[in-house]
Amino acid sequence: MENTDVFSGVHDFLERMRKPSAADLVKSIKSFIVSFSNNAPDPEKDCDAVQEFFSKMEVAFRSHPLWSGCSEEELDGAVDGLEKYVMTKLFTRVFASNTEDVIADEALSQKMSLVQQFISPENLDIQPTFQNETSWLLAQKELQKINMYKTPRDKLMCILSCCKVINNLLFNASISSNENTPGADEFLPVLIYVTIKANPPQFHSNLLYIQRYRRQSKLVGEAAYFFTNVLSAESFISNIDAKSLSLDEADFEKKMESARARLSGLGSLSYQTDHGAAPPPRDEPRENTLLHAKSYDSLSGTSEILNSNSEIPIKKAESISDLKSKGAAALLDDSNEASNIFREYPYIFASAGDLRIGDVEGLLNSYKQLVLKYVCLSKGLGDATTSLAPSILPLQASKESEDHTTLSSDVQTKSETDRSVDDLIRALQGEGDNVHKLSDVKQEEYSETFVQGRDEKLDPKLQEEADTEDTDSTKKSAEREGDSSSSQSAEDSK
Repeated sequence: MENTDVFSGVHDFLERMRKPSAADLVKSIKSFIVSFSNNAPDPEKDCDAVQEFFSKMEVAFRSHPLWSGCSEEELDGAVDGLEKYVMTKLFTRVFASNTEDVIADEALSQKMSLVQQFISPENLDIQPTFQNETSWLLAQKELQKINMYKTPRDKLMCILSCCKVINNLLFNASISSNENTPGADEFLPVLIYVTIKANPPQFHSNLLYIQRYRRQSKLVGEAAYFFTNVLSAESFISNIDAKSLSLDEADFEKKMESARARLSGLGSLSYQTDHGAAPPPRDEPRENTLLHAKSYDSLSGTSEILNSNSEIPIKKAESISDLKSKGAAALLDDSNEASNIFREYPYIFASAGDLRIGDVEGLLNSYKQLVLKYVCLSKGLGDATTSLAPSILPLQASKESEDHTTLSSDVQTKSETDRSVDDLIRALQGEGDNVHKLSDVKQEEYSETFVQGRDEKLDPKLQEEADTEDTDSTKKSAEREGDSSSSQSAEDSK
Protein backbone atom coordinates (compact mmCIF):
# COMPACT_ATOMS: atom_id res chain seq x y z
CA MET A 1 0.00 0.00 0.00
CA GLU A 2 2.82 2.39 0.88
CA ASN A 3 4.54 1.76 -2.46
CA THR A 4 1.27 2.41 -4.28
CA ASP A 5 0.74 5.67 -2.41
CA VAL A 6 4.26 6.85 -3.17
CA PHE A 7 3.94 5.96 -6.84
CA SER A 8 0.68 7.90 -6.97
CA GLY A 9 2.39 10.87 -5.29
CA VAL A 10 5.30 10.83 -7.75
CA HIS A 11 2.93 10.58 -10.69
CA ASP A 12 0.89 13.48 -9.33
CA PHE A 13 4.09 15.53 -8.92
CA LEU A 14 5.07 14.96 -12.56
CA GLU A 15 1.58 15.79 -13.80
CA ARG A 16 1.55 19.08 -11.93
CA MET A 17 5.02 19.99 -13.16
CA ARG A 18 3.77 19.73 -16.75
CA LYS A 19 1.41 22.64 -16.26
CA PRO A 20 2.48 26.12 -17.44
CA SER A 21 2.07 27.55 -13.96
CA ALA A 22 4.89 25.28 -12.74
CA ALA A 23 7.49 27.06 -14.88
CA ASP A 24 9.05 28.81 -11.88
CA LEU A 25 9.40 25.53 -9.98
CA VAL A 26 10.89 23.79 -12.99
CA LYS A 27 13.43 26.58 -13.36
CA SER A 28 14.43 26.29 -9.70
CA ILE A 29 14.88 22.52 -9.96
CA LYS A 30 16.96 22.68 -13.13
CA SER A 31 19.06 25.50 -11.75
CA PHE A 32 19.85 23.55 -8.58
CA ILE A 33 20.84 20.39 -10.48
CA VAL A 34 23.16 22.32 -12.82
CA SER A 35 24.85 24.36 -10.07
CA PHE A 36 25.21 21.31 -7.80
CA SER A 37 26.76 19.21 -10.57
CA ASN A 38 29.35 21.90 -11.29
CA ASN A 39 30.69 21.87 -7.73
CA ALA A 40 33.50 19.59 -6.61
CA PRO A 41 32.31 16.60 -4.52
CA ASP A 42 32.20 17.25 -0.79
CA PRO A 43 29.94 14.80 1.10
CA GLU A 44 29.18 17.09 4.02
CA LYS A 45 28.46 20.17 1.93
CA ASP A 46 26.55 18.12 -0.65
CA CYS A 47 24.35 16.64 2.06
CA ASP A 48 23.55 20.05 3.55
CA ALA A 49 22.84 21.56 0.12
CA VAL A 50 20.42 18.81 -0.88
CA GLN A 51 18.56 18.80 2.44
CA GLU A 52 18.28 22.58 2.37
CA PHE A 53 16.92 22.46 -1.19
CA PHE A 54 14.27 19.88 -0.27
CA SER A 55 13.14 21.99 2.68
CA LYS A 56 13.04 25.12 0.54
CA MET A 57 11.02 23.40 -2.19
CA GLU A 58 8.57 21.94 0.34
CA VAL A 59 7.81 25.47 1.53
CA ALA A 60 7.46 26.59 -2.11
CA PHE A 61 5.01 23.76 -2.82
CA ARG A 62 2.88 24.70 0.17
CA SER A 63 2.48 28.27 -1.02
CA HIS A 64 2.12 27.48 -4.72
CA PRO A 65 -1.32 27.59 -6.36
CA LEU A 66 -0.77 24.12 -7.84
CA TRP A 67 -0.95 22.62 -4.35
CA SER A 68 -3.56 24.93 -2.94
CA GLY A 69 -5.96 22.97 -0.74
CA CYS A 70 -3.92 19.76 -0.95
CA SER A 71 -3.73 17.34 1.96
CA GLU A 72 -0.50 16.64 3.85
CA GLU A 73 -0.31 13.24 2.15
CA GLU A 74 -0.45 14.81 -1.31
CA LEU A 75 2.15 17.40 -0.41
CA ASP A 76 4.40 14.71 1.08
CA GLY A 77 4.03 12.70 -2.13
CA ALA A 78 5.05 15.73 -4.15
CA VAL A 79 8.25 16.19 -2.16
CA ASP A 80 8.96 12.45 -2.52
CA GLY A 81 8.55 12.93 -6.26
CA LEU A 82 10.99 15.82 -6.15
CA GLU A 83 13.50 13.71 -4.17
CA LYS A 84 13.21 10.87 -6.66
CA TYR A 85 13.74 13.13 -9.67
CA VAL A 86 16.63 15.15 -8.21
CA MET A 87 18.54 12.21 -6.70
CA THR A 88 18.21 10.16 -9.87
CA LYS A 89 19.84 13.03 -11.75
CA LEU A 90 22.59 13.46 -9.14
CA PHE A 91 23.17 9.77 -8.37
CA THR A 92 26.52 9.28 -10.11
CA ARG A 93 27.72 12.58 -8.70
CA VAL A 94 27.04 11.80 -5.03
CA PHE A 95 26.99 7.99 -4.66
CA ALA A 96 30.36 6.54 -3.54
CA SER A 97 31.87 9.85 -4.63
CA ASN A 98 35.12 9.66 -2.68
CA THR A 99 37.92 7.16 -2.32
CA GLU A 100 37.31 6.56 1.39
CA ASP A 101 33.77 5.29 0.75
CA VAL A 102 34.93 3.01 -2.06
CA ILE A 103 37.70 1.52 0.08
CA ALA A 104 35.27 1.01 2.97
CA ASP A 105 32.87 -0.80 0.61
CA GLU A 106 35.57 -3.20 -0.53
CA ALA A 107 36.85 -3.84 2.99
CA LEU A 108 33.36 -4.53 4.33
CA SER A 109 32.47 -6.78 1.41
CA GLN A 110 35.72 -8.71 1.83
CA LYS A 111 35.09 -9.13 5.55
CA MET A 112 31.58 -10.50 4.92
CA SER A 113 32.86 -12.78 2.14
CA LEU A 114 35.25 -14.38 4.59
CA VAL A 115 33.05 -14.59 7.66
CA GLN A 116 29.99 -15.91 5.81
CA GLN A 117 31.89 -19.09 4.99
CA PHE A 118 32.05 -20.29 8.58
CA ILE A 119 29.65 -18.26 10.70
CA SER A 120 26.66 -20.01 12.29
CA PRO A 121 23.67 -18.68 14.26
CA GLU A 122 25.27 -20.04 17.43
CA ASN A 123 28.25 -17.71 16.93
CA LEU A 124 25.87 -14.78 17.45
CA ASP A 125 24.00 -16.42 20.35
CA ILE A 126 20.77 -16.76 18.36
CA GLN A 127 18.44 -19.07 20.27
CA PRO A 128 17.44 -22.30 18.48
CA THR A 129 13.80 -21.21 18.80
CA PHE A 130 14.45 -18.24 16.51
CA GLN A 131 16.71 -19.96 13.99
CA ASN A 132 15.14 -20.25 10.56
CA GLU A 133 17.85 -19.99 7.91
CA THR A 134 15.56 -21.07 5.07
CA SER A 135 13.12 -18.23 5.71
CA TRP A 136 15.97 -15.80 6.35
CA LEU A 137 16.78 -16.16 2.66
CA LEU A 138 13.77 -13.93 1.98
CA ALA A 139 15.31 -11.19 4.09
CA GLN A 140 18.66 -11.64 2.34
CA LYS A 141 17.02 -11.24 -1.07
CA GLU A 142 15.39 -7.97 -0.01
CA LEU A 143 18.72 -6.59 1.17
CA GLN A 144 20.50 -7.67 -2.00
CA LYS A 145 18.10 -5.56 -4.08
CA ILE A 146 19.51 -2.34 -2.64
CA ASN A 147 21.74 -1.57 -5.65
CA MET A 148 18.86 -1.94 -8.08
CA TYR A 149 17.59 1.51 -7.11
CA LYS A 150 18.98 5.03 -7.27
CA THR A 151 16.82 7.00 -4.87
CA PRO A 152 17.40 7.13 -1.11
CA ARG A 153 13.80 6.21 -0.41
CA ASP A 154 13.84 3.11 -2.62
CA LYS A 155 17.10 1.92 -1.08
CA LEU A 156 15.68 2.50 2.39
CA MET A 157 12.61 0.46 1.46
CA CYS A 158 14.88 -2.54 0.70
CA ILE A 159 16.30 -2.27 4.21
CA LEU A 160 12.88 -1.88 5.81
CA SER A 161 11.53 -4.88 3.88
CA CYS A 162 14.44 -7.00 5.08
CA CYS A 163 13.93 -5.91 8.70
CA LYS A 164 10.18 -6.52 8.56
CA VAL A 165 10.71 -10.05 7.26
CA ILE A 166 13.05 -10.77 10.18
CA ASN A 167 10.73 -9.13 12.68
CA ASN A 168 7.72 -11.13 11.49
CA LEU A 169 9.65 -14.40 11.55
CA LEU A 170 10.81 -13.76 15.11
CA PHE A 171 7.32 -12.83 16.21
CA ASN A 172 5.76 -15.94 14.66
CA ALA A 173 8.47 -18.13 16.21
CA SER A 174 7.80 -16.66 19.65
CA ILE A 175 4.09 -17.40 19.33
CA SER A 176 4.69 -20.98 18.20
CA SER A 177 7.04 -21.69 21.11
CA ASN A 178 5.20 -19.62 23.74
CA GLU A 179 8.27 -17.41 24.17
CA ASN A 180 8.24 -13.77 25.19
CA THR A 181 7.85 -11.24 22.40
CA PRO A 182 11.32 -10.81 20.85
CA GLY A 183 13.03 -7.45 21.22
CA ALA A 184 16.23 -5.79 20.06
CA ASP A 185 18.38 -8.45 21.77
CA GLU A 186 16.84 -11.09 19.52
CA PHE A 187 16.43 -8.91 16.43
CA LEU A 188 19.94 -7.46 16.02
CA PRO A 189 21.88 -10.78 16.01
CA VAL A 190 19.58 -12.15 13.29
CA LEU A 191 19.95 -8.94 11.28
CA ILE A 192 23.75 -9.21 11.55
CA TYR A 193 23.67 -12.83 10.40
CA VAL A 194 21.34 -12.06 7.47
CA THR A 195 23.51 -9.10 6.41
CA ILE A 196 26.70 -11.18 6.44
CA LYS A 197 25.08 -13.92 4.40
CA ALA A 198 23.56 -11.43 1.94
CA ASN A 199 26.76 -9.37 1.57
CA PRO A 200 24.84 -6.58 -0.20
CA PRO A 201 26.89 -4.67 -2.78
CA GLN A 202 28.42 -1.32 -1.80
CA PHE A 203 26.71 -1.63 1.57
CA HIS A 204 28.65 1.13 3.29
CA SER A 205 28.04 3.62 0.48
CA ASN A 206 24.36 2.73 0.33
CA LEU A 207 23.90 3.41 4.04
CA LEU A 208 25.74 6.74 3.79
CA TYR A 209 23.66 7.66 0.74
CA ILE A 210 20.41 7.05 2.64
CA GLN A 211 21.70 8.83 5.72
CA ARG A 212 22.77 11.88 3.75
CA TYR A 213 20.07 12.27 1.12
CA ARG A 214 16.85 10.76 2.42
CA ARG A 215 14.69 13.61 3.72
CA GLN A 216 15.38 13.91 7.43
CA SER A 217 11.68 14.25 8.20
CA LYS A 218 11.19 10.70 6.84
CA LEU A 219 13.91 9.06 8.95
CA VAL A 220 11.68 8.83 12.00
CA GLY A 221 9.62 6.21 13.80
CA GLU A 222 9.85 2.66 12.48
CA ALA A 223 12.14 3.68 9.62
CA ALA A 224 14.59 5.29 12.06
CA TYR A 225 14.50 2.25 14.39
CA PHE A 226 15.25 -0.29 11.66
CA PHE A 227 17.83 1.92 9.95
CA THR A 228 19.65 2.47 13.24
CA ASN A 229 19.80 -1.30 13.73
CA VAL A 230 21.29 -1.72 10.26
CA LEU A 231 23.95 0.88 11.05
CA SER A 232 24.72 -1.09 14.23
CA ALA A 233 24.98 -4.28 12.20
CA GLU A 234 27.44 -2.63 9.81
CA SER A 235 29.56 -1.41 12.71
CA PHE A 236 29.56 -4.88 14.30
CA ILE A 237 30.60 -6.56 11.04
CA SER A 238 33.36 -4.03 10.37
CA ASN A 239 34.89 -4.73 13.78
CA ILE A 240 34.11 -8.44 13.98
CA ASP A 241 36.68 -10.52 15.83
CA ALA A 242 37.02 -13.80 17.73
CA LYS A 243 35.36 -12.47 20.86
CA SER A 244 32.32 -11.12 19.04
CA LEU A 245 31.73 -14.58 17.50
CA SER A 246 32.30 -16.47 20.75
CA LEU A 247 35.45 -18.12 19.34
CA ASP A 248 38.95 -18.38 20.72
CA GLU A 249 41.56 -16.35 18.86
CA ALA A 250 43.43 -19.30 17.35
CA ASP A 251 40.26 -20.92 16.02
CA PHE A 252 39.03 -17.62 14.57
CA GLU A 253 42.31 -16.96 12.79
CA LYS A 254 42.39 -20.50 11.42
CA LYS A 255 38.88 -20.12 10.03
CA MET A 256 39.71 -16.75 8.49
CA GLU A 257 42.86 -18.09 6.86
CA SER A 258 40.96 -21.05 5.49
CA ALA A 259 38.30 -18.72 4.10
CA ARG A 260 40.95 -16.55 2.45
CA ALA A 261 42.50 -19.59 0.87
CA ARG A 262 39.18 -20.75 -0.55
CA LEU A 263 38.39 -17.30 -1.92
CA SER A 264 41.80 -17.21 -3.58
CA GLY A 265 41.35 -20.64 -5.09
CA LEU A 266 44.09 -21.97 -2.87
CA GLY A 267 42.31 -24.59 -0.82
CA SER A 268 45.53 -26.55 -0.50
CA LEU A 269 47.13 -23.67 1.35
CA SER A 270 45.66 -24.68 4.69
CA TYR A 271 47.89 -24.82 7.73
CA GLN A 272 49.56 -28.14 8.34
CA THR A 273 47.87 -29.15 11.58
CA ASP A 274 49.85 -32.38 11.76
CA HIS A 275 53.00 -30.23 12.02
CA GLY A 276 51.45 -28.24 14.83
CA ALA A 277 51.58 -25.01 12.80
CA ALA A 278 49.39 -22.21 14.13
CA PRO A 279 48.35 -19.17 12.09
CA PRO A 280 50.01 -15.94 13.18
CA PRO A 281 47.84 -13.31 14.91
CA ARG A 282 46.34 -10.73 12.59
CA ASP A 283 47.71 -7.81 14.54
CA GLU A 284 51.30 -8.99 14.07
CA PRO A 285 52.99 -7.53 10.97
CA ARG A 286 53.98 -10.30 8.64
CA GLU A 287 54.82 -10.57 4.99
CA ASN A 288 52.33 -12.15 2.67
CA THR A 289 54.42 -15.24 2.01
CA LEU A 290 52.24 -16.52 -0.78
CA LEU A 291 52.29 -13.33 -2.82
CA HIS A 292 56.01 -12.71 -2.28
CA ALA A 293 56.81 -16.27 -3.24
CA LYS A 294 54.56 -15.96 -6.26
CA SER A 295 56.31 -12.77 -7.38
CA TYR A 296 59.74 -14.38 -6.92
CA ASP A 297 58.51 -17.46 -8.75
CA SER A 298 57.41 -15.44 -11.75
CA LEU A 299 60.93 -14.01 -12.01
CA SER A 300 62.79 -17.27 -11.54
CA GLY A 301 60.62 -19.25 -13.95
CA THR A 302 59.78 -22.02 -11.50
CA SER A 303 56.28 -23.47 -11.31
CA GLU A 304 55.97 -24.18 -7.58
CA ILE A 305 56.24 -22.28 -4.31
CA LEU A 306 56.95 -23.46 -0.80
CA ASN A 307 54.57 -23.33 2.14
CA SER A 308 55.97 -21.03 4.84
CA ASN A 309 55.39 -23.77 7.42
CA SER A 310 56.87 -26.74 5.60
CA GLU A 311 59.08 -27.84 2.74
CA ILE A 312 56.12 -29.27 0.80
CA PRO A 313 55.73 -27.56 -2.58
CA ILE A 314 52.32 -26.09 -3.26
CA LYS A 315 50.76 -25.38 -6.62
CA LYS A 316 50.98 -21.72 -7.60
CA ALA A 317 47.83 -19.60 -7.99
CA GLU A 318 46.65 -18.95 -11.51
CA SER A 319 47.36 -15.49 -12.88
CA ILE A 320 44.73 -13.02 -14.06
CA SER A 321 45.52 -13.87 -17.70
CA ASP A 322 45.21 -17.59 -17.01
CA LEU A 323 41.85 -17.11 -15.32
CA LYS A 324 40.53 -14.93 -18.16
CA SER A 325 41.64 -17.43 -20.78
CA LYS A 326 40.17 -20.33 -18.82
CA GLY A 327 36.82 -18.57 -18.37
CA ALA A 328 36.62 -17.52 -22.02
CA ALA A 329 37.29 -21.08 -23.18
CA ALA A 330 34.56 -22.38 -20.87
CA LEU A 331 32.03 -19.90 -22.28
CA LEU A 332 32.93 -20.83 -25.84
CA ASP A 333 32.31 -24.48 -25.03
CA ASP A 334 28.93 -23.84 -23.38
CA SER A 335 26.74 -21.47 -25.40
CA ASN A 336 23.78 -21.91 -23.04
CA GLU A 337 25.78 -20.66 -20.10
CA ALA A 338 27.08 -17.75 -22.16
CA SER A 339 23.53 -16.87 -23.15
CA ASN A 340 22.40 -16.77 -19.53
CA ILE A 341 25.38 -14.73 -18.38
CA PHE A 342 25.39 -12.11 -21.13
CA ARG A 343 21.64 -11.58 -20.86
CA GLU A 344 22.45 -9.48 -17.80
CA TYR A 345 24.70 -7.16 -19.85
CA PRO A 346 22.64 -5.86 -22.80
CA TYR A 347 25.09 -3.05 -23.62
CA ILE A 348 27.73 -5.56 -24.69
CA PHE A 349 25.94 -5.89 -28.03
CA ALA A 350 25.14 -2.20 -28.45
CA SER A 351 26.84 0.11 -30.92
CA ALA A 352 27.52 3.80 -30.35
CA GLY A 353 24.38 4.74 -32.27
CA ASP A 354 22.19 2.68 -29.92
CA LEU A 355 23.14 4.67 -26.85
CA ARG A 356 21.20 7.62 -25.51
CA ILE A 357 22.14 10.46 -23.19
CA GLY A 358 20.23 8.75 -20.38
CA ASP A 359 22.49 5.67 -20.63
CA VAL A 360 25.68 7.56 -19.82
CA GLU A 361 25.19 7.76 -16.03
CA GLY A 362 24.60 4.03 -15.61
CA LEU A 363 27.46 3.08 -17.92
CA LEU A 364 29.87 5.45 -16.16
CA ASN A 365 28.99 4.03 -12.76
CA SER A 366 29.38 0.47 -14.05
CA TYR A 367 32.75 1.38 -15.57
CA LYS A 368 34.02 2.81 -12.28
CA GLN A 369 33.00 -0.33 -10.37
CA LEU A 370 34.54 -2.57 -13.05
CA VAL A 371 37.89 -0.76 -12.90
CA LEU A 372 37.91 -0.76 -9.10
CA LYS A 373 37.12 -4.47 -8.79
CA TYR A 374 39.57 -5.47 -11.53
CA VAL A 375 42.43 -3.49 -10.00
CA CYS A 376 41.68 -4.82 -6.50
CA LEU A 377 41.51 -8.38 -7.85
CA SER A 378 44.80 -7.96 -9.70
CA LYS A 379 46.53 -6.56 -6.64
CA GLY A 380 45.01 -9.24 -4.43
CA LEU A 381 46.42 -11.98 -6.67
CA GLY A 382 49.80 -10.26 -6.80
CA ASP A 383 49.71 -9.41 -10.51
CA ALA A 384 52.14 -6.66 -11.42
CA THR A 385 49.91 -5.65 -14.33
CA THR A 386 46.68 -3.98 -13.24
CA SER A 387 45.53 -2.51 -16.54
CA LEU A 388 41.94 -3.36 -17.38
CA ALA A 389 42.82 -3.56 -21.08
CA PRO A 390 46.38 -4.88 -21.29
CA SER A 391 45.88 -5.97 -24.86
CA ILE A 392 45.11 -2.52 -26.25
CA LEU A 393 48.13 -1.09 -28.01
CA PRO A 394 49.37 2.35 -26.93
CA LEU A 395 48.33 5.15 -29.27
CA GLN A 396 50.88 5.64 -32.04
CA ALA A 397 51.60 8.81 -33.94
CA SER A 398 50.46 7.18 -37.14
CA LYS A 399 46.94 7.42 -38.45
CA GLU A 400 46.41 3.67 -38.33
CA SER A 401 46.56 3.52 -34.53
CA GLU A 402 43.86 6.20 -34.23
CA ASP A 403 41.27 4.08 -35.96
CA HIS A 404 40.16 1.42 -33.46
CA THR A 405 36.72 0.57 -34.80
CA THR A 406 36.30 -2.95 -33.45
CA LEU A 407 37.48 -5.01 -30.52
CA SER A 408 38.88 -7.67 -32.81
CA SER A 409 41.37 -5.23 -34.35
CA ASP A 410 42.59 -4.30 -30.86
CA VAL A 411 43.34 -7.84 -29.73
CA GLN A 412 45.32 -9.20 -32.66
CA THR A 413 48.65 -8.60 -30.95
CA LYS A 414 47.73 -10.24 -27.65
CA SER A 415 49.84 -12.99 -26.13
CA GLU A 416 49.29 -16.67 -26.63
CA THR A 417 47.65 -17.07 -23.22
CA ASP A 418 44.81 -14.67 -24.15
CA ARG A 419 43.84 -16.38 -27.40
CA SER A 420 40.67 -17.86 -25.90
CA VAL A 421 39.56 -14.36 -24.92
CA ASP A 422 40.06 -13.24 -28.53
CA ASP A 423 37.99 -16.19 -29.75
CA LEU A 424 35.18 -15.30 -27.36
CA ILE A 425 35.15 -11.64 -28.45
CA ARG A 426 35.07 -12.62 -32.13
CA ALA A 427 32.30 -15.10 -31.46
CA LEU A 428 30.25 -12.45 -29.68
CA GLN A 429 30.81 -10.10 -32.63
CA GLY A 430 29.68 -12.72 -35.12
CA GLU A 431 33.12 -13.58 -36.47
CA GLY A 432 35.20 -16.74 -36.44
CA ASP A 433 34.40 -20.42 -36.06
CA ASN A 434 32.32 -20.16 -32.90
CA VAL A 435 29.62 -17.87 -34.22
CA HIS A 436 27.14 -20.75 -34.55
CA LYS A 437 27.50 -21.44 -30.84
CA LEU A 438 26.81 -17.91 -29.65
CA SER A 439 24.64 -16.49 -32.43
CA ASP A 440 21.62 -16.87 -30.16
CA VAL A 441 23.22 -14.44 -27.74
CA LYS A 442 23.32 -11.58 -30.27
CA GLN A 443 21.77 -8.18 -29.97
CA GLU A 444 18.24 -9.08 -31.02
CA GLU A 445 17.91 -11.31 -27.95
CA TYR A 446 18.51 -8.29 -25.75
CA SER A 447 16.78 -5.56 -27.68
CA GLU A 448 13.73 -5.65 -25.43
CA THR A 449 15.86 -5.56 -22.27
CA PHE A 450 18.08 -2.83 -23.72
CA VAL A 451 15.24 -0.40 -24.34
CA GLN A 452 13.16 -1.37 -21.31
CA GLY A 453 12.57 1.47 -18.92
CA ARG A 454 13.73 4.20 -21.30
CA ASP A 455 10.28 5.49 -22.11
CA GLU A 456 9.36 6.65 -18.62
CA LYS A 457 7.18 9.72 -18.97
CA LEU A 458 8.79 12.68 -17.29
CA ASP A 459 8.14 16.40 -17.37
CA PRO A 460 8.65 17.62 -20.99
CA LYS A 461 10.17 20.81 -19.67
CA LEU A 462 12.72 18.88 -17.66
CA GLN A 463 13.47 16.50 -20.56
CA GLU A 464 13.58 19.01 -23.42
CA GLU A 465 17.26 19.75 -23.02
CA ALA A 466 18.26 16.07 -22.75
CA ASP A 467 16.17 15.14 -25.82
CA THR A 468 17.85 17.88 -27.86
CA GLU A 469 21.28 16.64 -26.79
CA ASP A 470 20.23 13.08 -27.64
CA THR A 471 19.17 14.08 -31.16
CA ASP A 472 22.40 16.02 -31.75
CA SER A 473 24.44 13.08 -30.46
CA THR A 474 22.68 10.69 -32.86
CA LYS A 475 23.33 12.99 -35.81
CA LYS A 476 26.99 13.36 -34.91
CA SER A 477 27.31 9.61 -34.55
CA ALA A 478 25.82 9.10 -38.01
CA GLU A 479 28.21 11.68 -39.45
CA ARG A 480 31.19 9.99 -37.82
CA GLU A 481 30.11 6.61 -39.17
CA GLY A 482 29.76 8.14 -42.65
CA ASP A 483 33.21 9.67 -42.44
CA SER A 484 34.64 6.38 -41.22
CA SER A 485 33.02 4.45 -44.09
CA SER A 486 34.33 6.95 -46.65
CA SER A 487 37.80 6.75 -45.20
CA GLN A 488 37.73 2.96 -45.25
CA SER A 489 36.53 2.91 -48.87
CA ALA A 490 39.34 5.25 -49.88
CA GLU A 491 41.91 3.03 -48.21
CA ASP A 492 40.48 -0.08 -49.88
CA SER A 493 40.66 1.56 -53.31
CA LYS A 494 44.35 2.21 -52.76
